[in-house]
Amino acid sequence: MIIKSIRELHARYDQLGSGDVVVGPVSLKHLKSMVLIDLLERGINCLPSALCQVLNSSKVAQAFIYKDWMIPHTRAIHRRVDLLDAIAAYARQGIAAVVTKQDHKHCGHGVRRWENMEIVYNILGFSETAYPFVLQPWVERVSDVRVIIIGDYIEAYIRRNPYNFRKNLSAGGQSHPFRLDPQCRKFCSSAMVRGKFPYAHIDLLITQSGECYLSEIALNGGIRGASISRQDLKRMKRDLLGALARKAEKGGCAGKK
Repeated sequence: MIIKSIRELHARYDQLGSGDVVVGPVSLKHLKSMVLIDLLERGINCLPSALCQVLNSSKVAQAFIYKDWMIPHTRAIHRRVDLLDAIAAYARQGIAAVVTKQDHKHCGHGVRRWENMEIVYNILGFSETAYPFVLQPWVERVSDVRVIIIGDYIEAYIRRNPYNFRKNLSAGGQSHPFRLDPQCRKFCSSAMVRGKFPYAHIDLLITQSGECYLSEIALNGGIRGASISRQDLKRMKRDLLGALARKAEKGGCAGKK
């Protein structure tokens, strides 16, 4: 059985069994994690994968899973003791200015730059609503590149804003096409494999020496600087998920026999 809508998922939820396929994000805001765990435990395939759906909705989860892909010393801060540990660790590394990213905030709205860790602690340390958040060193002179990958289709563009370190186009930035070198393409592919993303909108930070770091990865994102249209993008994603669903269903049927 292939489930293609959230309405159909509701209607047939208890009828699903091992090898069945749920296509499309599970858009149940407060029940999402529970439903994804339940589907996995029952052997039901999720497309996109349950892992990438969780990562897609949380910057903090990405900082935890993608630690080796991100700027060195990036941390997921869950509680006050994590912040205190980070103060000491950053001091040992000689790290002064830092950036924090608020979970579940998009378009650069939750990104803040701080001159040092003591300011972070004095303002956020005792606010229970501040946790969890992402903490990472501030890096000067990096290029902000958005990459869109769907199957064999790949497109990249660089985002610049001379008046705001948040390069998001929604924050007034401008974009230009960008040619990814083989190393960055391989880097993007490895990030997608790790998070089981069938397609992705990937934000990269590329240093002047050519090192690639992951800023964020998502199933959907803005395409203001892309040449592909939103309509074509949706069609390509739908076609890819459909092909993966048919393949998964055949595999599930073979397993049942």
